[in-house]
Amino acid sequence: MKYQVKVTVIDKKLYPELQEAYCTDPQSGACPCYNVGDEFIFRRDETCDSFWQVGLNTLVKSSADPQTVAGGPTKPHCSEAWDAISRYIYTGLQGGSIMKGWMKEENTMITCCSDGTRPVIFKIERIDIED
Repeated sequence: MKYQVKVTVIDKKLYPELQEAYCTDPQSGACPCYNVGDEFIFRRDETCDSFWQVGLNTLVKSSADPQTVAGGPTKPHCSEAWDAISRYIYTGLQGGSIMKGWMKEENTMITCCSDGTRPVIFKIERIDIED
């Protein structure tokens, strides 16, 4: 069995009152790195190891210019997002249970980056591929 991991941006939040109170730029706005609906595929095999490249060039679907999206051909994933999603991606690529007992399906996890004023919410899915 081989494994891939699909990551989908399912939502973005914005808390302008927190940006106003705490950010150097109180008008920073929503996260510029991701868009709702962005999809990424991570692989680890003899020809590709996108995990160790911090997801560079894993973007497979976006409504935006791929050059401007984290995980596209020119930008690795944002460090705050990577910190939140990488553990689940690595576990899935090894065939492990991502969140058994917490999620309805053990191969799926919902998580978000740690940007407290504009978090991005990700769905992470292990994909099982027959050899």
